[in-house]
Amino acid sequence: QVQLVESGGGLVQTGGSLRLSCAASGSIFSINVMGWYRQAPGKQRELVAAISSGGVTNYANSVKGRFTISRDNAKNTLYLQMNSLKPEDTGVYYCKFSRGSVYYWGRGTQVTVSS
Repeated sequence: QVQLVESGGGLVQTGGSLRLSCAASGSIFSINVMGWYRQAPGKQRELVAAISSGGVTNYANSVKGRFTISRDNAKNTLYLQMNSLKPEDTGVYYCKFSRGSVYYWGRGTQVTVSS
C-alpha cells in the first residue's frame, strides 16, 4: 500500500503562485508514474502534470509554461509549482502514483484562485 498526503493548497489571487506537495509513504518501490490531477466543481477530474520514473514530464496544454512538476526522491515527495494562477485553475488537486495498473490517490488539497 501507498499513502499519499497533499498539502500547500489555499486561496490566492489571479497571477499568484502556490506550491503543492504530495508526501508518500508505504511501499513506494517500483512506482513508475507520479502525477497531479485536478477536479473543478461540476467537472471531471483531469490530468494537470505527470512525471515518469525516468524524469519525463507531461503537462496539460492549459498549464504549460506556468506549472512545473518535480520530485524529491530522498524525501519521497512530489511537487507542483504553480505560477501565474488563473481563476480556471480553481479546483481540488490530487496526486496519483501508479505502479503498472495499480493506482494510489491522495485525498486532495483545495486551490482557489480569486479574480
